[in-house]
Amino acid sequence: MNFFELFLIALALSMDAFAVSIIKGMELIKVNPLKALLVGVYFGLFQGVMPLIGFFLARSFADYVDFGPWIAFVLLSFLGIKMIISSFKKEECSVEKSIDLLSEAENKDSICLSPLNMLPLAIATSIDAMAVGVTLAFLQVQIVPAVSFIGVVTLVMAFFGVYIGSLCGAKIKSKAEIFGGIILILIGVKIIIEHLLQ
Repeated sequence: MNFFELFLIALALSMDAFAVSIIKGMELIKVNPLKALLVGVYFGLFQGVMPLIGFFLARSFADYVDFGPWIAFVLLSFLGIKMIISSFKKEECSVEKSIDLLSEAENKDSICLSPLNMLPLAIATSIDAMAVGVTLAFLQVQIVPAVSFIGVVTLVMAFFGVYIGSLCGAKIKSKAEIFGGIILILIGVKIIIEHLLQ
């Protein structure tokens, strides 16, 4: 496998993380390089680790890899539906809302980027990468540089995805959660369709 083929694989694997990063950018109230990097690290780390797991456990883990797309579908659909439902909940106007809005924004962003919110997304969007790791086990590939490259490409794509989402989010803020929920569900459906067509 040459560098160009590996780059195409890394780019393809990063697309789900890129799409979800755009959604994260819409959700965040205040985007800065540190927050965008944090999103990138979550997605990049899992996109790098999952193929490594698939590579080293190619034979013994084959049954679970086959079941993986269904786990991704359920996780993404659940998160998508939850996001759509929460978009219909009206925000309560606090009398003290004007007191320290910046602190409130940072608190909301911290919740949005917490492990509780980020880990399910990072796992769900990287399960297909485990199957790629199984494939790499049967090719002449230096696995550590390969998965490191996949992780870095995903990190960069997710980083820029957050900024793209923040620009879009400013224009369609009220619809961002509905849009994001639909995208998550569609990604889950896409993963299942690709799995069934294999």
